[in-house]
Amino acid sequence: MGARSKARKRAVDFLYEADLLGTDPVTLLAQRVGSPDVPPVNDYTVTLVEGVHANRSRIDDLISEHAEGWTLQRMPAVDRAILRLGLYELLWASDVPDAVAIDEAVELAKGLSTDDSPRFVNGVLGRIAVIADQLRAVL
Repeated sequence: MGARSKARKRAVDFLYEADLLGTDPVTLLAQRVGSPDVPPVNDYTVTLVEGVHANRSRIDDLISEHAEGWTLQRMPAVDRAILRLGLYELLWASDVPDAVAIDEAVELAKGLSTDDSPRFVNGVLGRIAVIADQLRAVL
């Protein structure tokens, strides 16, 4: 697993935990960075968590619009975290190709969630990728 893949996994861990605790992921991250009880946090993990947090409202709106038959509240928490991260990379991380953002999110879903989750994550992000250029133009 490459450094960025590990950073993505760690970011999903923070986003997932913050979601379950009902807290701000950046605050949770700040509490952990530098703690002797926690392994060092990669800079890209910090970038991802901060980016998702900064754009969370727009990210959640887009997921809600394109997750056919699912509300955010009904999705498994880990799927929400993976979709938020994947969508952040898809639309805001200019150094990450669209296909890589989607593939990495699908791989995270394969390793962390249900058997149906990879297909679900791929479907939601794939639908958004079709209009990604138009979305980036208005972000």
